[in-house]
Amino acid sequence: MKRKRNSYSAYRMRAALLLSGLLITLSGCSGGAAHSSSDTPAAAKGNDASKSSADSAAGKDEKVTIEYWQYQYPAKVDLISSLIEDFQKKHPNITVKQTNFPYDQYNEKVAALVPAGKGPDVINLYYGWLPKYVSSGYLQPLPDSAFSEATIKQEFFPFVDTAKLNGKYYAIPTAVRTLALFYNKDLYVKAGLDPAKPPATWDELVAYAKKLTQKDKNDQYIIEGLAWQPNAQLHHWYRDALVYQAGGKDISDDRRKILWNQSPAGLEAFKYLIDLSLVHKVGTNNFYNDDITAFKGGYAAMNIDGSFQLGGLKKDVPDLNYAIAPLPAYKEKATQVSFWANAITKNVQGKKLEAAAEFLKYLTSKEVQEQWVEKVGELPAKKEVALQDKYAKDEKLGPFIQQLGVAHAHFFVDEKLERDYFTEAVDQVVLNKVPYEKAFEELVSKTQKLYDEYWAKQDKK
Repeated sequence: MKRKRNSYSAYRMRAALLLSGLLITLSGCSGGAAHSSSDTPAAAKGNDASKSSADSAAGKDEKVTIEYWQYQYPAKVDLISSLIEDFQKKHPNITVKQTNFPYDQYNEKVAALVPAGKGPDVINLYYGWLPKYVSSGYLQPLPDSAFSEATIKQEFFPFVDTAKLNGKYYAIPTAVRTLALFYNKDLYVKAGLDPAKPPATWDELVAYAKKLTQKDKNDQYIIEGLAWQPNAQLHHWYRDALVYQAGGKDISDDRRKILWNQSPAGLEAFKYLIDLSLVHKVGTNNFYNDDITAFKGGYAAMNIDGSFQLGGLKKDVPDLNYAIAPLPAYKEKATQVSFWANAITKNVQGKKLEAAAEFLKYLTSKEVQEQWVEKVGELPAKKEVALQDKYAKDEKLGPFIQQLGVAHAHFFVDEKLERDYFTEAVDQVVLNKVPYEKAFEELVSKTQKLYDEYWAKQDKK
């Protein structure tokens, strides 16, 4: 890149002065790798005005490397590898190094390395982890120059506000996923049901599931009418769909109070979900290992699952004759929405911060979101991309996109614990014969206690 002659002369004069000083004061020291300005300790940077001027003039030519972390999900890892190559062609001075970890080790690695100033510069994380990551000081707010609040509100769906904490956005998604009803069209036909008319209400879902369920002479399942896996997507189905469909609400606007027991809706939804297995006997926990395995194998006629499964179904069972419908409704329509988002860790500064922001802008671009749909199956996070006819009218994607207007993303304090509490409450009723009301009140109490403890700590800061 060409520079004006006077800037170049000033740069050479400064370099000569610095070199002569270094030869005097640092003779005998071993050499090391050169650092960008963002990697240089503050004490070594000094306040020399001429140095700052020269750095500014040379800034665009500086090479910078940033590290990107995500968990080991093959479709995403492969796609990110391809996207990094494309990004680096467009930004030849930025190198992106991708590192992956198994899902169950991911948070542990972050907790060990980020506080020590190591690990990723840009990190992919589940939105439900954000409160813990932010309160632990792992992240910094997104740069306003790249992601202003006005821009985010204009371009993204409203549920992205879940990534806003303490008045700042800490993460931004490339794609989102909603829940819908997956159903096996061949099994529908065998049961005498019309594949073109999936269940649209709670009652119809039960009726269809009963017709689709097959058992042997020992009352063991051959085919589940509806896959029933409480520790999979049913927790989300309950909080962000069933509760709202019954006329209730998940949490208060200030995110401090669980509202499941503030109306009859919470208990009614809790009972409906459990009764699918306990009373109606249309599915059971861990059948064929889990819900998606049973559905892929043709052993579950229906499954409540997310749009993220589309890529895996296409790859693993390309001949499976299935369709998708919006979630059956009750008093209201509702579905759950969630997302994995990208954030910048707390210690990233200077040129690395600029590079990280540039990479995030690329990952949220229209071209990348469209590739994400094709390769992963998740929905675009930007309204203008998701609502294109080629997606909104697509046989598989359309039912998910149609529900984005009634989608809810609930606030987590501790995603794993909240899921565990829900699963334990369901087990109390199904396995230990605890009354619905008692298990439900204990679930609300334990979850509320978790929130109270979280906010008490936040209020002290």
